[in-house]
Amino acid sequence: MKAPLMATISLAFALPLAAQQDTLHRLPEVVVKSYLSKEPLLRIPTAVSVLSPQQLALQQGASMVPAFNSVAGVRMEERSPGSYRLSIRGSLLRSPFGIRNIKIYMDEIPLTDAGGNTYLNLLDPAVLTSAEVLKGPDGSLFGANSGGVVRLDVLPQATDSTRLQAAVQGGSYGLFHATAGYRQQLGNYGFQLFQGYQQADGYRQNTAMHRSYTQLGQRWEYKPGYVLKMLGFYSDLGYRTPGGLTLAQLDKDPRAARPATPALPGAVTQKAGIYNRTAQGGLVHEAQFSPRWQHVIAVFGANTHFENPFITNYEARDENTFGFRTYLSWTNKPASSLFQWRWQAGIEWQRTVSDIINYNNNQGARGAVQVADKLTAGQYFYFSRFHAQLQRWTMEAAASMNYYHYTYNRDGNTKVAFTPQVMPRLSLSYLVNEQLTGRVTVSRGYSPPATAEVRASDNIINTALRPETGWNYEAGLRLLPLSRRYSLDVTGFHYRMQDAIVRKLRDNGAEFFVNAGGVNQTGAEVEGMLQLMQPRVRGFVRGLELRGSYTWSDFYFRDYVSSGKDFSGNRLTGVPRTVVVSGLTVYLPKAVYLYVAHNYTSTIPLNDANSAYARGYHLMQCKAAWQLPISGKCKISVQAGADNLLNQSYSLGNDLNAVGERYYNPAPGRTYFGGINVAL
Repeated sequence: MKAPLMATISLAFALPLAAQQDTLHRLPEVVVKSYLSKEPLLRIPTAVSVLSPQQLALQQGASMVPAFNSVAGVRMEERSPGSYRLSIRGSLLRSPFGIRNIKIYMDEIPLTDAGGNTYLNLLDPAVLTSAEVLKGPDGSLFGANSGGVVRLDVLPQATDSTRLQAAVQGGSYGLFHATAGYRQQLGNYGFQLFQGYQQADGYRQNTAMHRSYTQLGQRWEYKPGYVLKMLGFYSDLGYRTPGGLTLAQLDKDPRAARPATPALPGAVTQKAGIYNRTAQGGLVHEAQFSPRWQHVIAVFGANTHFENPFITNYEARDENTFGFRTYLSWTNKPASSLFQWRWQAGIEWQRTVSDIINYNNNQGARGAVQVADKLTAGQYFYFSRFHAQLQRWTMEAAASMNYYHYTYNRDGNTKVAFTPQVMPRLSLSYLVNEQLTGRVTVSRGYSPPATAEVRASDNIINTALRPETGWNYEAGLRLLPLSRRYSLDVTGFHYRMQDAIVRKLRDNGAEFFVNAGGVNQTGAEVEGMLQLMQPRVRGFVRGLELRGSYTWSDFYFRDYVSSGKDFSGNRLTGVPRTVVVSGLTVYLPKAVYLYVAHNYTSTIPLNDANSAYARGYHLMQCKAAWQLPISGKCKISVQAGADNLLNQSYSLGNDLNAVGERYYNPAPGRTYFGGINVAL
């Protein structure tokens, strides 16, 4: 490994010293909720990573990027404030912006629409309380995907006694982030209201952003075992997009937006940007009929108004999504039984209607209509899972039958329906001893083209685009002792993909997508934690905890010929070969602790020909916080920190296969932030 594991210091929000010691002495059992029931992480026979509330609290708070990038196999990018991209075990070729090929849920409610798009950047980062990342194809319970699944928890835990919380943060380049939350428990009824506002000027020209976010959550256990939950949010997000630079432009002025050319105006003139107003929510009903029978149903809907002034056009679209998800669970409850099992079966159905109009872009204003379309994406899938434990063995057999189609009205009402696909998964694990398990998994991936790929920014309906498919094989070890003083998770996998979807660009910068043929994705992921020093009540250093992750990705095109050029054998565009992340938490007296973070990312191929690469980089982050010694229920913490301490020159999100070699979206150098948090 060329890059050494480096350490940095970062201070995080401090809890009372007693709470620090209690957390270190008696760490709770790690459980996973994504598989339709609570399962101990040690016995889960698949590759799963959990971002706990404690891990999220270590981060800056104004972006989700550092937290998700600490997970092995995950790459999250933010080309400018608010512009997220996310991939799991794969490239970002399908995501010029936004998120595709990954299913994301908030509780039981899909954040991913029927067209395959996910607007994760609508959420205020502070609302996230925990996250579970299921890596690799796992459509057996969650429908079509070949990347993975993310389950987000955005409501406070039931044991959280905090009623009122507020925070204000400021930082470099005009960063301002304010949040306020109120929570009340009245017997069996719980209520939560959260509001957040964030704005930033950004490092480059044309990168200003703002986001107003309001979330409402309710939980009512109207009789024992019967729970009705409501979750809804409204988000108003807007951010400018500066566009990519060539290497020469980057060296001349990394803060510049994409300049004009003799044929096209620049990003500033066209006021290029993204504006998204979305209201989304749903109801979830959980009914525990008996110790053995449970039924869960969720109904949900979303309305989005989306505008994108671009260099060559001004796109406006209105999207409406509605659907439901339901399943029945049957278990042999007695824990004393040598053979314990659980069976679940259900269905998820979604429909998204998109009215899309492209106008001329007259310096940020709508001009004459270029083209108008109405696309409807529909998908539904049946799923079933059987989970069994026989002494030291755990076995899971799960599968889903997936149906997907879209219609468009350009040539009448034309329907394109894909052949129904079965996505099976078979997993087996063995408990070697009370702290070590080994596991193997075989699963199938299937991912149809998203609406934004069928009708890309070149405004052509691409009916020839085929779904991605493939088989994934993996094995792993998980070490997790009861003391929680250390943990280790090692996974090796090989995913053989067919008909990979790849983004291409026309001469004017408009995008379109093609199937690239075969792709081989072989990799290894390692995650671990070690308490270097157990907690103590005396001394200057009261505790030390080290976390780290390592990702190795040997991804390459197996069979890919485009425009007469053979790219077979080339590295997969947009994927670094090696990523190493480490973090050190230092517990100090007076309710202070420090967090140290370092991220090494190796070179990244920027085009399919592998003729251009982004340089590798080392990112170091620090954050410091101190809880004021105030008695009573009121807790006040102050914090300060810095990002990119080494002042590295890098792009956190490159434009892949860019026309004119405009690959680079420079990230800021060393930046600073500080804030205050009040909880009652």
